[in-house]
Amino acid sequence: MVDAPDIKGRTIALVGLMGVGKSSVGRRVATALKMPFVDADVEIEAAAGRSVTDIFADMGETEFRAGEHRVIKRIVEGDPVVLATGGGAFMHDGTRKLLKARTVTVWLQAELDVLAERATRRDTRPLLRGKDPMEILAGLAEVRYPVYAQADVHVMTGDGLHRDAVRAVIAAVQDHYVRTAA
Repeated sequence: MVDAPDIKGRTIALVGLMGVGKSSVGRRVATALKMPFVDADVEIEAAAGRSVTDIFADMGETEFRAGEHRVIKRIVEGDPVVLATGGGAFMHDGTRKLLKARTVTVWLQAELDVLAERATRRDTRPLLRGKDPMEILAGLAEVRYPVYAQADVHVMTGDGLHRDAVRAVIAAVQDHYVRTAA
């Protein structure tokens, strides 16, 4: 495991499009850093007592984002964790400002064809349901990438091994701490 006490004092928030590995890479980053892992979508479902898909279907994206903001606020006001956010969380102005103020934000990115393959493995993505995943992801990338670029660090994960993405995230966060401490 990685001993990096210098980066444990603040929550590390992973942002990026669906399928990029925020949850799977995030769990492994948390393990490597001996920090707790929190998946915002899981916390939202627990708080609402229903699935993200149902919340989207019944209440719409605007209400979902408002609830997501409340849950993320509660998380980042607690002890430091590795936090996997939903793909649209960073697009919400209030959530983005909160994350930028209280966490180290890490934009995970991969090629769209990799994301499309990963994101369609299960039917749990409300934004993709019944649509062409490449078309949807390309549209999301066009709108979201300029906003994701506001993250503190950027890590290309590609289609490689999780351990490589974990090392890249930890190195990028450590680099960020060195740059901002200077």
